[in-house]
Amino acid sequence: MSTVERLRDGTMTDAAAGWVVTLSITLLAFLIRLHNLGYPKNLVFDETYYAKDAWTLLHFGYERSWPDKTADASIVAGKTDVYLDTPAFIVHPPLGKWLIAVGEQWFGMNAFGWRFMACVFGSLLVFATIRLARRLSRSTLIGGIAGILLTMDGLAFVMSRTALLDIFQAVFLVAAVACCVADRDYYRHRLAGILERTGRHDFGGGFGPVVWLRPWRLAAGLLFGAALGCKWNSVFVLAVFGVLGVLWDVGARRLAGANWRSWLAILVDGIPAFVRLVVVSVVVYVSTWTGWLLTTGGYDRNWGQEHPDHPWVSAFGERFASLLWYHKEIYEFHTGDYIKNATHPYDAHPAGWLAMLRPTGFDAVNDIKPGTDGCTGPENCIRVISAMGTPVLWWMAAIALVVCIVWWIGGRDWRFGVPVLAALSTYLPWFNYTDRPQFFFYAVIMVPFTVTGLAMVMGLILGPADSPGRRRGAIVVGVAVALVAVNFAWIYPVLTDELLPYSQWLARMWLRSWI
Repeated sequence: MSTVERLRDGTMTDAAAGWVVTLSITLLAFLIRLHNLGYPKNLVFDETYYAKDAWTLLHFGYERSWPDKTADASIVAGKTDVYLDTPAFIVHPPLGKWLIAVGEQWFGMNAFGWRFMACVFGSLLVFATIRLARRLSRSTLIGGIAGILLTMDGLAFVMSRTALLDIFQAVFLVAAVACCVADRDYYRHRLAGILERTGRHDFGGGFGPVVWLRPWRLAAGLLFGAALGCKWNSVFVLAVFGVLGVLWDVGARRLAGANWRSWLAILVDGIPAFVRLVVVSVVVYVSTWTGWLLTTGGYDRNWGQEHPDHPWVSAFGERFASLLWYHKEIYEFHTGDYIKNATHPYDAHPAGWLAMLRPTGFDAVNDIKPGTDGCTGPENCIRVISAMGTPVLWWMAAIALVVCIVWWIGGRDWRFGVPVLAALSTYLPWFNYTDRPQFFFYAVIMVPFTVTGLAMVMGLILGPADSPGRRRGAIVVGVAVALVAVNFAWIYPVLTDELLPYSQWLARMWLRSWI
């Protein structure tokens, strides 16, 4: 292959088919998630925080406190104005709650309303994953497989039907990573175009013209900022792909014939990359606090006025000094003695996440007696929502992640490094905080990347379309996908609060640690 042909790697010719596959699977995911979305009608797990925060954001621009013991029952009964006059101390940025508030604005302060946008974004997570996997694999088929697998993941399914923040964060992170990969292709194609227009084979040891226009990298900065506006730990993915993107620029220049001058890309492309990714994401992040900044009732909102002589007030003004002080208090909450001394029955050490050793129970109605709530006996029945992944999918994906590492490093295939780095940047930082309670459902931001890795490994098993082992590979992949589908159908009742005899519920708890 010529230099130009190598730079143009990644050009696909089935755009129409790609969009048909993407939109069809996304619609399927949406319909599956939408069914009976408003059940149960009560606030489950941490919905008791975020759905209520969203409602007061919608009405006041900042989060207000609620009565501790009576608010949830009042809301379910239709009385939604029982919030207090005092601001609430919240420990996560507001964007995810603003998105929840959209559904509440459209459909009211009820279970369907506060879960609707999670359902929409859970479907968009499938959309973004298909586009990422398709671009990485250079295959619409592999992109479609990734989308089907994620559609049938239990954890992604539950998080798409619950008003928590993580599903919004996951969508923004996957879309941001997809934009980073698109930027890699865009940059190389621009270099190829320069060589073609000038009639040159390569840059002959020179650095070559600067590529100023980088729309995909700017889009990534916007999306990373939105992810940060949901949860702070998005910063680790931003850091990893910010560095990786500049290294990709160096590699592109070297391929184009810049030789040692390719390292100048660290400055020539790296400084604009910092602006497009970091500076832009900070601006977006701060903008998510607009409601808090433009009102006066939020927690710590008047700190700057109360401390006019503090150097932060002199440097940033009272509004932004107050915001900075608030962030200091939020950080101290996440790292302080209170959270370190807290305990929770569903605490799950991250070492067990890939193997799904300790799922999170979101809701449970135990010991339903025969003749009650549809229980026909002779044994008692149970209803649960368990935020668990589809076991067969998670265990295959964990193995595939190892294969991706080998193929990336040993096979020198950059594409397999993307799901590895993305998954690990959402996963490894949690090991630094094992002295506080952690929950398996945090891994929902990791599963799109592990599923992408699994789909790419399935692509290796399939092989090229004209290879003699294609039929055998198709059988293996088809059986694997079918096993995931059957497993998802089997655990579906414990994802959706369906009524089960106790023995049937227990049959779905394959590991004792799942109980």
